[in-house]
Amino acid sequence: MTKTSTARGIAGGVLLLAALLTGCSDDPKETATPSGSASDTLLADYGLDGMETVEIIDHLDRLGGDDRPADLMASVRPSELVVSAGDEEYSLEVPDGQFYLSVAPYVDTTHECFNHSLTTCQGELTETDVDVTITDETNGEVLVDEVRTTFANGFVGFWLPRDIEGTVSIEYDGKSGVVDFATGEDSPTCLTTLQLT
Repeated sequence: MTKTSTARGIAGGVLLLAALLTGCSDDPKETATPSGSASDTLLADYGLDGMETVEIIDHLDRLGGDDRPADLMASVRPSELVVSAGDEEYSLEVPDGQFYLSVAPYVDTTHECFNHSLTTCQGELTETDVDVTITDETNGEVLVDEVRTTFANGFVGFWLPRDIEGTVSIEYDGKSGVVDFATGEDSPTCLTTLQLT
């Protein structure tokens, strides 16, 4: 093992511990706006250059374990993705009318979370098939009704319409659970309260 990989392992452990202690959600009071080449350089350093915000979120949320960049923080907010490394921090807009909700169903263990961290959040049920139904309670429309496989981080992500309220229902191994959600400007992007019983 090289000094670099050892340092990355230690840094990753510190980030994971911090995520578990703080509910995996960072919430800096200010966010910066990308400044052209500076933000492009940061994204390029992590193989994310050329990707749109949606692609970056989808890519990073699927990573787990050693595949996650240990020194990159990426926090999903209702209207932006905040990425940071070292002293650099940039904000990338989420497309108008869309909201990313990442859900970590659990049986035994969970953690508090508000803004989903793509590089530190860890759920209980990894790479597990779950039957998901998401309903828009404002009009009764079923937005999702399918089997999804949780990512290596124990979450499964959904792009939903903005400014709705609804329910997420998940079934797995004879167990089920349902929780409410909202997709407003002040709504959480990380849902870790769906217990399967």
